[in-house]
Amino acid sequence: MTWNIHGALGRNPRFDLTQVVNLIRSWDPDIVALQEVDSRRAFADGVNPFEFLPGAVGTYGIGAKTLTSTDGDYGQMLISRFPIGAHEILDISFREREPRRAIRAEIATSLGPMTVVATHLGLSIRERQSQARALVALASARGTTVILGDFNDWFWPGSVRSVLSHIFSGRTRYRTFPAKFPLLRLDRIYCRPRESLMRSYIDKKAWALSDHLPVIADLRP
Repeated sequence: MTWNIHGALGRNPRFDLTQVVNLIRSWDPDIVALQEVDSRRAFADGVNPFEFLPGAVGTYGIGAKTLTSTDGDYGQMLISRFPIGAHEILDISFREREPRRAIRAEIATSLGPMTVVATHLGLSIRERQSQARALVALASARGTTVILGDFNDWFWPGSVRSVLSHIFSGRTRYRTFPAKFPLLRLDRIYCRPRESLMRSYIDKKAWALSDHLPVIADLRP
């Protein structure tokens, strides 16, 4: 599952994570990538989402913080029910643009090992082109590889999907943004080999919790 939770800011002025967690749990995902995790918010329950979310929706978690201030942190997370082996957080920032990260992890699923790369790409075309090439290099391991996240990708010529789809031909194609009336296919799951992607879904109920809809896929290693 991948979801840009927008800091838990939907129609939810108190930034209560409970509804976000409940929606994730309703899908019972084994692996979750979350973007725009933000501990700078004044959450109603007083929790730090970087500390709270791994145990709430999984067991193991890796946080990649792109912005850190005295008020808290902002970034993304990769959460898994299965043990996470070798992993790294890579800086894929482009020049003077907003900092961006990619989390690469080897996950020992119950059906076999899987390489997972979670990311949140930039807003400019040249930035995303550079980051797409970096993602291909990150996911060069043999076996099943999954790349998922918010790719901010809506422009076809030279786009992220034109780069990734040649190698990761299993992919989702849902419109996910803006959540209430989705027009753009920003949030995706890519995988290799193609037959690893069995089924996929979106959850339209999430429009009240974030400006993005989550994408969920059934995968096999």
